[in-house]
Amino acid sequence: MILENIKRDLRARWKLTVLYARALGKWLLLAAATGVSCGLVGTAFHMAVEYVTELRGEFPWLLYLLPLAGLAIVGLYRLLGTEGQGTNDIFNEVHDGGNISILLVPAIFLGTVLTHLCGGSAGREGAALQMGGSLGYRVGRLFGFDERDLRVATTTGMAAFFTALFGTPLAAAIFSIAVVSVDSFYHAAFFPALIGALEAYGVSRLFGVAPTRFAVEAPALSAGLLVRAAVLAGLCGILSVVFCGTIRLTEHQLHKRVPNPWLRVLAGGCAVIALTWLWGTTDYNGAGMGVIAAAVEQGSVRPEAFLCKIILTAVTLAAGFKGGEVVPSFFVGAAFGCFAGPLLGLPAGFAAALGLVSVFCGATNCPLASIALAIELFGSGGLLYYALACCVSYVLSGYGGLYSSQTILHSKLKGRYINVHTNDGPVETDVPAEPKEALS
Repeated sequence: MILENIKRDLRARWKLTVLYARALGKWLLLAAATGVSCGLVGTAFHMAVEYVTELRGEFPWLLYLLPLAGLAIVGLYRLLGTEGQGTNDIFNEVHDGGNISILLVPAIFLGTVLTHLCGGSAGREGAALQMGGSLGYRVGRLFGFDERDLRVATTTGMAAFFTALFGTPLAAAIFSIAVVSVDSFYHAAFFPALIGALEAYGVSRLFGVAPTRFAVEAPALSAGLLVRAAVLAGLCGILSVVFCGTIRLTEHQLHKRVPNPWLRVLAGGCAVIALTWLWGTTDYNGAGMGVIAAAVEQGSVRPEAFLCKIILTAVTLAAGFKGGEVVPSFFVGAAFGCFAGPLLGLPAGFAAALGLVSVFCGATNCPLASIALAIELFGSGGLLYYALACCVSYVLSGYGGLYSSQTILHSKLKGRYINVHTNDGPVETDVPAEPKEALS
């Protein structure tokens, strides 16, 4: 009898071992295929955006072609049948399942490159999440994954592509999982997401893409500076609400007043040109990484830079040009921190770093990913400052955000379950919802 029990226990343990080994092999296969494919496409995308940015700097007259570039983008999306598709559709696939068109990859690739070539104010991560999610989803389909595992594949692709652009594998892995459903970190996805991100990082480094890093020195830890950093973070949390709200309001008004996409992109392109004339500088066109670097590393920025970037980004994206909002949020946070930090008694460069991660955190509702991002961008010297800033910004940023398909599962003010989409309006008076299965 005892021998039979031992045999039964050994068989059960062997089956469990085989089950875990198969899962490990499945995720390794997914991570390898997704990491390499996203690394290659992401590297090509990074190089293309860098090249056209340099080209625009050499030939400033390309700005005047922005309306024509907008028409080309609208035509491209209509030709490929990807009109209206974007980052929120990637999030919806992770939430509820569905089909992501592979044609979204060339559409957002070319659309973002054209936007940067002609001076639209946009980032790159929107393209990264869309292309990475599409590629990860297709890899999962190729391997015959079921609906649940396809969502993990989509998340892995997002992490890998984000890493290929910024060189931040840990932040990318955490962000790709946490950004879809805030407070629901699907740990099973962390392994393939991180391995895929590391694979993409290796591919991008192989082709000479340098990771995004900034030289900034954090001051010694003190109670006074912690309080000042918290005040700056609170202001940045409020600023993130202004940033996201301006983008949503501009999009709503522009779509309402100019419903025709061809006319809308023409009007938006002309508006970007006029605003550039008005401000007398092209610092706010494109992604603006040069201004971010100047704010963080040199502590130098024009006081109105963060406001100008908000307006120009809102007009660009609302009109129908392609890109993303995360790098503009970096710009807004770094510029505001560099301006407001010295008024609070903080070093300008360090305040710019605090502002960057604080606005990013408030706009994306991802405090842990924001802390990881701060460490990878600026080093771990100011870890406690960055962590405090992200916590304060997260609480004060409310329930808005860059992505309307993002869900926030728990209240920021009290210990209760709410499960609401961002940008749905006030939620604290709502009746608590019944918990749902994670990632469903």
